[in-house]
Amino acid sequence: MKKPTWLKKAAGEISKLRNVFSMFTSYWALRTGSYFSAYKLDSSRVDYTKARALYDNTDDKYKLGAGFSKPVINTTAGFMGVPRFKSEDDTAQETLDEFFSNNTSRMMQVQRNAMRDGDWFVWITREENREQALYPEQKARLVFNMLPPEQVVQIIKDPLFNNQVKEYVIQAAHDWLDDLDNPKKALVIQRISANKRSIRVLGDIPPGMEPYMEEDNPWGFIPIVHFKNEGDAAMEFGQSDLEPIEPFLKAYHDVLLHALQGSKMHSTPRLKFKLKDLAAFLRNNFGITDPYAFASQGGTISLDGHEFFLFSDDEDAEFIEVKSAIGDTTELLKFLFYCIVDTSETPEFAFGVHTPSSLSSVKEQMPILVRKIARKREQFTESWQRLARIVLAMTAQAGEKKAGTYATVLEWDEVDPRDEKDVAEILDKVTTALKTALEVDIISHEAAVEFLKQYISTMNDYISDDPEIPGERERIMKTRLQKMRLEDAQFLDEQKAKIDRELAGGIDNAA
Repeated sequence: MKKPTWLKKAAGEISKLRNVFSMFTSYWALRTGSYFSAYKLDSSRVDYTKARALYDNTDDKYKLGAGFSKPVINTTAGFMGVPRFKSEDDTAQETLDEFFSNNTSRMMQVQRNAMRDGDWFVWITREENREQALYPEQKARLVFNMLPPEQVVQIIKDPLFNNQVKEYVIQAAHDWLDDLDNPKKALVIQRISANKRSIRVLGDIPPGMEPYMEEDNPWGFIPIVHFKNEGDAAMEFGQSDLEPIEPFLKAYHDVLLHALQGSKMHSTPRLKFKLKDLAAFLRNNFGITDPYAFASQGGTISLDGHEFFLFSDDEDAEFIEVKSAIGDTTELLKFLFYCIVDTSETPEFAFGVHTPSSLSSVKEQMPILVRKIARKREQFTESWQRLARIVLAMTAQAGEKKAGTYATVLEWDEVDPRDEKDVAEILDKVTTALKTALEVDIISHEAAVEFLKQYISTMNDYISDDPEIPGERERIMKTRLQKMRLEDAQFLDEQKAKIDRELAGGIDNAA
C-alpha cells in the first residue's frame, strides 16, 4: 500500500527540521564551549628538566632520595641492550648491519633517555660528507640525529586518518659569536612534512642562512621516529619511569633530612655535674674565688685541659647521651625504600643492598625484572622497525643499495635470571633424563635433540630446511665419523708401536 502524498511531504519537512536542529545544536555547543568537552588526546608532557635533575641528583629538594633514580633507569637500560635487525633480504641485511653497528651507543642513549624523560626523537638525514680527510670512502652518509623532546614543540596529526603524523614542528635556540666576538642569538623553527621542509629564523641570522628557507622533501615521508615510553593510546606523549616513584623520593629525602638534623643536634654528649657547693667546685677546679663577680662580669669557663675534677662528698659528674634520632626513622626509611623497589619494578640488589640481606631478592625479584625488560622491548619494537624501514628506503632512493623488502625482525639478547651454576645443574639433569629415556626406548632421537635445543643455543634443528645450514642429525653423524677415524688412527699407531717393539726384541735376541 502506497503512502499518501501528504504523509511523504510531512516526513520530508520533519527531516529538514531535524537537520536544522542538529546544525543549531552544534553551533550553540561551539559558541558556549561545551563542544570542546568531548574526548581529545592528552597532550600533556613530562617535566623534562625535573626528570633529568632527579636522574642526575642535582635538585636540592630531592638530594637525599633522588639517588635511587639512576639505578632505576640504568638497570633497565643495561639489561635491555640494543636490538639486532634481521631481514630475509641479503642487501637489506648488509645495509642495516652497516648503519646500526656504527650507532650502537646512540641507540642505547635513545632507550635510556626515553625511559628517563618519557619521550625521545630520532631524525635520519642524508648529508654530504664534510670530512673527506677522515672518511674518504664516503661521499654521503646517513646521520643518526637525536632530538631532545623539548625541541619538538608540536606534532600535527591528521584526525581523519587515525591521527597519523602530518608534520613535526621543531624549535631550537642557536647562540654564537660573530667576527668581533659579540654574542648573537637566534631561534630556528623547522616544519617538516612528507613533502617539504621549511626553516624560519627569528632574531640574529646565522652566517649562511636566510630568514626563511624552504626545500622539497625528496623522500616522500617524514624521516623522524618518536620513541614513547609507557605509551598509551589516550596520550600523545610518553611517561617517565621516574614519575611513579617521585613522591617516594621526596618523602625519603624529607624523612632522612629531619633524622640527620636531629642526629647532628644531639650527637654530642652533654656533661652533667651534680654539685652541693658550686663556689667550692669552681675554686678547686678553676681558681675562681668569687663566682658571683665572675659571672656578673661575663666570665666563661672551658673544660679543655681538665682531665679530672675535684669533688666533695656526694658530688659527681656524668655524660648525658640522647637516643639516636635516626633509630626511630629506620623502619619508615625501610618502608619507603621498598615502596621505590616495588613501584619501579627494580630488584633491591640494583640499589647496592648488602648481598647477604638480598639473596632472596635476587631469586624472587629477578623474574619481575625479566618481565619488565620484555615489556619495555615490546614498547620500542615498532619504533625501531620503522627506523629500519626509513634507513632502507633512504638508501634505496639514493640509488646505492635497493633491498627487496623493508620488513625486519628484531632480535634481543636473552635475559637469563639464572647464574652459570644453575644453568649447568639444569643442563645436567635434562641430559641425564633424556639419556635414560633414550635407553628405555620411550623417546626418539629426534625428539630428544629438539627438546635439548631449548637449553643449548648452538644446536640446530634436527633436520634443516636450509641446504646451506646442516641439521643437527648431520652434525652428530659427522662428529661420530671423526671420532671413529681418531679411534682407528690411534689403534693403528698402537699396533705399529707393538710391531716395532717385537722387531726390536727379535733383533736383540739374534745378536
